[in-house]
Amino acid sequence: MKKILVIGSGGREHALAWAAARSPEVVEVLVAPGNAGTAQEPKVRNVALDPMDFPGLIALVRKEDVSLTIVGPEAPLVAGVVDAFEAEGLPCFGPRAAAAQLEGSKAFTKAFLARHGIPTAAYAVFDALAPAQDYVRAQGVPIVIKADGLAAGKGVVVAMTEQDALAALEQMLGGEEASGAQVVIEAFMAGEEASFIVMADGEDFLAFPTSQDHKRRFDGDEGPNTGGMGAYSPAPVVTSEVEARVLERIVRPTLQGLRQDGIHYRGFLYVGLMIDEAGDPRVVEFNCRFGDPEAQPVLTRVRSDLPSLCEAALEGRLGECTLDVDPAWTVGVVLAMESYPGNYPSGEPISGLDEVANGKVFHAGTRLSAEGTVETQGGRVLCVVGKGSAFEDARAEAYGAIQKITFKSMAYRRDIGHRATS
Repeated sequence: MKKILVIGSGGREHALAWAAARSPEVVEVLVAPGNAGTAQEPKVRNVALDPMDFPGLIALVRKEDVSLTIVGPEAPLVAGVVDAFEAEGLPCFGPRAAAAQLEGSKAFTKAFLARHGIPTAAYAVFDALAPAQDYVRAQGVPIVIKADGLAAGKGVVVAMTEQDALAALEQMLGGEEASGAQVVIEAFMAGEEASFIVMADGEDFLAFPTSQDHKRRFDGDEGPNTGGMGAYSPAPVVTSEVEARVLERIVRPTLQGLRQDGIHYRGFLYVGLMIDEAGDPRVVEFNCRFGDPEAQPVLTRVRSDLPSLCEAALEGRLGECTLDVDPAWTVGVVLAMESYPGNYPSGEPISGLDEVANGKVFHAGTRLSAEGTVETQGGRVLCVVGKGSAFEDARAEAYGAIQKITFKSMAYRRDIGHRATS
């Protein structure tokens, strides 16, 4: 029997911990620092450690005799947590810092894609406001403005007017606090987005079930971009033909290009895709970890033993593995604070969680109060996942479960999955 450590505190980490705890070989899953959901999950225990406290995490692994660490969020990956663990001879699943630049720097990624001929949008990189504004005026709108570094899924502005584009540039490059900042300005790509996630071991990879998330805050895909307001799996837009193109034109060339550049990529690789009317995919972004909220509906469909797959990847044995996937549909709906992605309060009591009989509630921005009750602590609070043999059944289960849950500022989209039926 073995212990697993999951680093992180969000909905993705709850899903990873839940999936790891299902393994018959796992006696306990530690989560650092976790949330109220992981605190109450069978076989799971929270540990009050910051994900960026690498010495503390390493000491925990040694003290608890943890056999495998799985890294959830991007910040510790970009900062080199895997490198730190490997220097101590400890197994840690995720890409090293050099590979995590694919998410840590959009400018790095765009240069990588261009160098290796991988399809993506035309772009330019700027570190000064005036030239960036001139470029926007010359290119016209719609246009996409991206902050170069990590922005928790919110550093992207799809500007439909020149005024919005110039305002985004002012925010990202204007003022003293923007010293050293960079932006990537991209041509707008029309089409339908999808999420394609693989597990890689440096040579081989396993493709996880496809999914599609909803970035915009409000129904009808309106409002500001967020970290994601919900997701469903599979994504009908990724047909078998489209998937073959994604693998041939994007996934394999990406892993091969990294090897050519002397970068060993081992971990989850999230490919954000834009698929045009002809079914041709292009890269919107890379993430160096599982998506959130995609992890919740996707991992609900994965029957395979997740820790065993991670260990196989660490040992370079993924080529021997297959992925057992439930053919069911899953739909995950995020319950957020009403003012998200803007500022929001904390500490609102959440009621009705015990009344959810069908579906699975994954916690994200939650904590346990001193009295042991669950309360809000974040912009995205919960992700409720429904499952069914048909899409409508999965969707009905998710939205049915939501009717049991309440907190004062609760808000959610009522159209998650609308593209699956259109």
